Amino acid sequence: MRCPICKHGETHAGEATVTLERSGTAIVFRHVPAEICENCGEAFHDESVTAALLDQAGQAAAAGVEIDVRRFAVAA
Repeated sequence: MRCPICKHGETHAGEATVTLERSGTAIVFRHVPAEICENCGEAFHDESVTAALLDQAGQAAAAGVEIDVRRFAVAA
């Protein structure tokens, strides 16, 4: 797809690093599946990946995690 941010590049399948922060909790997910723009580098995630990221971040925050770096894993 054509990148909706820069309007110049095409996106291709790849992996990105996503950092989520809220209320004193910071979680970094590595190796997250994404469509990445070849021109500007913007990463786009599909709905299921976004839902999994938010769910895993919510669980970590509920467990009292303040800072965490983890490899993204899709729930089976």
